[in-house]
Amino acid sequence: MNTVDERERRWRLVLGREAQCPSGLGTADQGMDAALEALYNRGDGSGSGSSSGERSAGLGGSAPRVARWLGDIREYFPSSVVQVMQKDAMDRLGLHQLLLEPEMMEAVEPDVHLVGTLLSLNRVMPEQARESARAVVRRVVDDLERRVAQKTRSLVQGAIDRSARTHRPRRAADIDWNATIRRNLAHYLPEHGTIVPQTLVGYGRRSRGVQKDVVLAIDQSGSMASSVVYASVFGAVLASMKTLRTSLVVFDTAVVDLTEQLTDPVEVLFGTQLGGGTHINKAIAYCQELITKPDDSVFVLISDLYEGGVREEMLRRVAAMRAAGVQVVVLLALSDEGSPSYDRQNASALAEMGVPAFACTPDAFPELMAAAIQGQSLTSWVESHQDA
Repeated sequence: MNTVDERERRWRLVLGREAQCPSGLGTADQGMDAALEALYNRGDGSGSGSSSGERSAGLGGSAPRVARWLGDIREYFPSSVVQVMQKDAMDRLGLHQLLLEPEMMEAVEPDVHLVGTLLSLNRVMPEQARESARAVVRRVVDDLERRVAQKTRSLVQGAIDRSARTHRPRRAADIDWNATIRRNLAHYLPEHGTIVPQTLVGYGRRSRGVQKDVVLAIDQSGSMASSVVYASVFGAVLASMKTLRTSLVVFDTAVVDLTEQLTDPVEVLFGTQLGGGTHINKAIAYCQELITKPDDSVFVLISDLYEGGVREEMLRRVAAMRAAGVQVVVLLALSDEGSPSYDRQNASALAEMGVPAFACTPDAFPELMAAAIQGQSLTSWVESHQDA
């Protein structure tokens, strides 16, 4: 197929069947076009489409038809496109109720967005559908855990090992050269153009007992669904490390401590209840009670900062944590979904007290946790990663 024919073909698939394509569509393209039309049809009476000449939603509500359509899109499109089309079907056509049927669970392409949708339906699922939903959620969680576990444990454990200082490092690899140079600037020899260090500053190697406390507080509001999924997986990975004491708290207008379920992130996810209001101040107050060693604690708040409680008290609590020595991390989102919606006034207020609020991708989260454990400036960390 030449370049002109390929361009015509692509435009035909984008615009729908009313568009003209002189060369016509092949058998595979006709199947692809039918799958697209079922979701984005042109208002031909088969669904709720419009007559404006643009594709619009029109997939029927029949469960067998939808199941066949889900199979078709998996045949014609790559997994990344299938996930987008599934999400569009949920958003545009209200197919959430169909997901309560077990046979639908077998037809969908599991991904983080689907997990969020299933969790939002958790309270209304019949028991048979709940078991099918758990199987889907576990497939996604297991895949995420395989992707992030090794990197997270490696970076975080390395940060814990290096978080202690010693003036008698036993190996060259344990010397913190930047700190050593700063400590010995008075011993600079201009005639040799070098510093003769009188005191070495190195990273200590500590015992394998609990060295740091990590408290994760996760906003359960509906917009945070993907962040809840990723945070639960990371929480389980961190909880598996003996050098950390990890707590996980989820909140809306109520606060629920899910720490005991951290051995199984699927149980954590089904313990959440997406949607509802947000009371960040109440959640922070609860988390303050969990922190017994402020100098050795990292508090991670994952929220869009739309506070339904007492804003001034929330900010005072964060300031008190900082003053006590807690490393405070505020993430507006933990996902790959781009720039999130968030309360800019609260984010600015936190930044003024030295707590930057920013979105973080799952790939960058292990590095962020390592930096927080080592007590690095998170403002500098954010700036360096934005530049990158």
